[in-house]
This record gives sequence, C-alpha cells and structure tokens, in this order.
Amino acid sequence: MTLLLQSVTDPDGRRVDVRIDGRTVAAVAPSLPPLAGDDVLDLAGHLLLPAPAEPHAHLDKALTSHRVPNPTGDLAGAITAIRQIAAGFTHEDLVERATRAALEYLANGTTAIRTHADVGVHAGTRHLRALLQVRDALAGLVDVQVVALLSAPWTAAEAAATPRLLAEAIDLGADVVGGVPHLWADRDAGLALSFDAAARAGLPLDLHTDETLDPTADGLRRLADRVLATGFDRGATASHCVSLGIHPPEVARETAETVARAGVGVVTLPQTNLYLQGRDVLSAPPRGLTAVRTLLAAGATVGAGGDNLRDPFNPMGRADACEAASLLVTAGHLSTREAWHAVSAGARSCLGLPVPAVAPGAAAEFLAVAAESLDAAVAGAGTARVVLSGERVLARAQLLRQVSGPVGAGVAHS
Repeated sequence: MTLLLQSVTDPDGRRVDVRIDGRTVAAVAPSLPPLAGDDVLDLAGHLLLPAPAEPHAHLDKALTSHRVPNPTGDLAGAITAIRQIAAGFTHEDLVERATRAALEYLANGTTAIRTHADVGVHAGTRHLRALLQVRDALAGLVDVQVVALLSAPWTAAEAAATPRLLAEAIDLGADVVGGVPHLWADRDAGLALSFDAAARAGLPLDLHTDETLDPTADGLRRLADRVLATGFDRGATASHCVSLGIHPPEVARETAETVARAGVGVVTLPQTNLYLQGRDVLSAPPRGLTAVRTLLAAGATVGAGGDNLRDPFNPMGRADACEAASLLVTAGHLSTREAWHAVSAGARSCLGLPVPAVAPGAAAEFLAVAAESLDAAVAGAGTARVVLSGERVLARAQLLRQVSGPVGAGVAHS
C-alpha cells in the first residue's frame, strides 16, 4: 500500500501531489494519477511541512505545575519545587503523565521526542525506568529517545553516588547520556563524568549547558573543545546555552565557530528560558535566549523545542512546535522559515534522525496544516492538522469555531 497526497502545498508554495512508499517519498509532481494500491488523501488547502521533533522534553516532570508552586519563579526555585514532590511520583504516575504528554505532542504534529529523565540520589533511576516503559509502549507512534539526566549533586555523599547511578541508567537502556555540568561546583568534573560515560558506552551526549546568565559560564565552548580534542563521534548536543546570548559579540562568534567545527548541535528552548531567566534584573532584563543568529551565521546546527510542559520549570506550554517556532520569531527575531527549520530539520539533526522533505528519496514525516501561509500555520491559524509518518496517518485534529452573527443572521461556523 502506498499513500498519495493530492493537491497539497509544499513549503515553497507549489501545489503538488506526493506519493509515499513505506517510509520514503517516492514521487513529487504537479499531478500524479492514482495507481492501484494507492490510498488517496486529499489535502487541498493544507501546507505540507516537515514534521517537527521535540529535541528537549521532560516527560517525567510534565503536567505537575498544579501540584507545587515554584517559590521564586527561577531555575533554583523550580529545582527545589520538583524535589519536594519527586518522592511522591509512583511508577504508575510517571508512566501515565509521560504517556499523556507524549500523545499531546503527537496530536499537534510531533513524531519524535527526546526526553530527559532525572537520575540522582533524589530519584534513583525510577524516572528513567518509567520513561523507558513509555518509549517501548509508544514505539511505532512516537519515536522516543530517553536521556539519563544526571542531576547535579548537592552534597559530597550525592557526588559519590552519581557515577554508580549513571552506570545503572546506561545498563537499563538509556538512549543518550545527559547531565547539568553548569550546576556542579566543579563544572569540569560534571562535564567529564557525563562525557566519559557516553564515550565508554558509545552513546550520544546531550547536556544541559550554561542555563544561566552568569557571564563566566563557558560550558558550550568547553564541550566543543573536548569533542574536537577526543574525536567524539556519537553525536553531542548542548541545550539551553543561555549565557552565550550575553557574551560579547566577538566571544560568542568565536564560540559559535568552534561549535560548528565540532559538530555540536545547540538546542534553544525559548519558552522555558524566557520564563526562568532574568528575574533578578529589574531594568531591561535579558531575554534569556542563546545567540541563535550568531550560531546560524557560523553554520552550527540549531534545534528548538518546548522543554518543560506545565511543571514548576514552566507552567505554560501546549506541546506544540508552533509555539516554540512562534517565540523564535517574536523573541529570537528569526524568519518564520528559519524558525520552522529549527523545530523540524534542526531538531531532527540534533536527534540524529533523517530530515524530512517534500522531495523524492526523503524521509516521509510530515505535518499537514490547513493554512494559507507558513506564517498562518506557525501562528496557529491552521486549525486542521494531519500528522503523517510514512504511509500512516497518526493523528488528525480539527477545531470547530462557532461565532454569533448579527441578530437574525444565525451562527457562523469555521
């Protein structure tokens, strides 16, 4: 069985038919006659976009903002809040919330998610075990990658236990090694622990990096230098990288060029960082975003995502890549096309996944949105969505609006 998409509009504004065979685009043309075995889907009025991926989620924390407030609104307050309730997370609770959040992402068009799972003395490997179960249960619907997120130790006893817990997480089947070196008292030790573990295990590395407005934070540069020095080739990603946005332009440019040479992907997370950062700056607070334009100019791979989903780190979020892309337009000053590239091709590159395109031979992972333009789609004007993975329709979404007209005119529907 093949899937024929008729009368769809590609990202360049061309109206085309697209035939999908298996996981791959087989043909694209202004008109393709149906063949025996074609399943035909009329998508007139829809934009066919490369499906987004969520390159940085925390499904173990998702949907908990109502359980505990963030007392200060910043990163430290969020960490304190989540530790207060983490002991009460049962396996069933973790699995239920993570599954519900993942399916919310899918309904909005995201077909791949990289989620971090807390690993540390406060959580052991409970979070990771739950997310591995979700990963396996959703296989075939959502491509879930689970990162063993090694928490920063608060005490010497915690520091002593972290190598064992990380090794246990890797043995359990974590897909990626993570960590938060910028929160360690010894940043180099935090980087070395996660980096060396990934190298030994032959796994990709995805670090929370420089999630701070501390101008001395240079973890991104240290990571890139280490990748270049060691030849690490399993894939390295640095998420957040907030401090890069306040470094002097020449320093940021040099770091971005080194990052590009090292092949380190950078994931920007506008909503959570706009929420957490700059709260102690009373006049002209910084936006809390990494230097996206500088990274792009240097040729670095830049992905973007939503990060936290309605938890103490970010009480907002709708599990929708359009939200992250829209914020990159308004707060990051990217074009709409650049912003969509960040949440789709850029994000998938950071995850080591094939990049979809409306072109023969390309991966067939698409989001079809009923909208007149890319601006309208990203702004949320398109209420009808069809989520496609290969020959399968994974999800459909439709919103019915009813607006009362003038007296006697009845009700208008859209």
